Amino acid sequence: MWNFYDAQVPAQLRHFVSSATVIGLIMGLDTGLGVIIQPWMGLISDRLALRRTGRWPIVVAGACVAAVPFALIPWATSLPMLMLCIFTFGLTVNSFKGVTETLVSDYVAPQQRGKAQGFIKAGVSLTIIVSALISLLVVDHSLKAAFAIPPILMIVMVALSYRFLGRRHPTALRRENTDTDQADPFSSPWVVLKDLAREPSRARLLLMAGIFCFAGMWAALRSMTTPYGTEVLGMTRGAAGGIALPGAIAFLICVVPLAYLSHRLGELRMIRYGIALFVAGLLVGFAEPTPAFTAASVAIASIGYAVFSVNGLVALWSLAPNSRVLGAYTGLYTVASASGMALGPALLGVTVDLTGWRYMFLNAAVFGAVTFAVFTLVARRAERPLAPAS
Repeated sequence: MWNFYDAQVPAQLRHFVSSATVIGLIMGLDTGLGVIIQPWMGLISDRLALRRTGRWPIVVAGACVAAVPFALIPWATSLPMLMLCIFTFGLTVNSFKGVTETLVSDYVAPQQRGKAQGFIKAGVSLTIIVSALISLLVVDHSLKAAFAIPPILMIVMVALSYRFLGRRHPTALRRENTDTDQADPFSSPWVVLKDLAREPSRARLLLMAGIFCFAGMWAALRSMTTPYGTEVLGMTRGAAGGIALPGAIAFLICVVPLAYLSHRLGELRMIRYGIALFVAGLLVGFAEPTPAFTAASVAIASIGYAVFSVNGLVALWSLAPNSRVLGAYTGLYTVASASGMALGPALLGVTVDLTGWRYMFLNAAVFGAVTFAVFTLVARRAERPLAPAS
């Protein structure tokens, strides 16, 4: 649902807004809600994790509520109605998205979480494929039907996940998660942030800065590719939305091997390699503005992003002060990534307004170079390997 949202809502906004900068800002606003919501929801889910039902009530309720405004997006006949749907969807989906990601820590041992993320991200790539297929096969025929399919699929899959995993939660809880004898010093997001800021090496803050940059770069590319396809390549809206399909296939093929390779080489080193590959892909798209080369460009960039998606959250988890704040640290990850997603599309939109759509991929490559510089600084400051959280 989220992938289809990124692919088609910008095109929906173009019915009411002509400026790429404004479209980028709107696409970032809903994600920016996560900056406020995710840390609190993370702490709440950490407390629920100690109970029989675990974090699942937040996930199930959030999925059911978020489906409604999403399905109503193509029915909006004015910009205020569309903005209401966008805001409500963003508010609701951000309340459970991070909690869903934290479920990994409930069912997987710390030393296996990096590899587990590889398989999970492979599943995520399947959602990108489904989103692209809906764009290719349904959007040009019935936009309302196309927006109805993803929320139906989401509710069905969340129900199945709860059916098979939710009942196993009591036995999946580990001793360190169920030990309530010691008082929890992290009672609010502000306490977590103070601990983050006082950490001597500042490794966590630098890592969050890198997450901010890479997430913003990826969100900008995702949000602007469909309008780029219609404006520069002369493609239909549905065909342009399907540009992501080769990238999703490449992501699916590579993400699990990349997770195992990252386990050997280290998270930060692999993320730097991924950024370099991401920038290379963007330059391919700029060099030859054709549908084939653009699809190849997105595929190469998707492999680079796969490296980050496997390692980013696991690296931050490994720096958490204890295992009882993993939900809160997932919230911090979302703060960094959501902030980047909020500003990235707008910043790239500004460059598009200044230089034109033809230079979009080159502009994104410049932002990619900045991201590489940030992670180079992170790697230099984090001299010792990332250690698992206690």
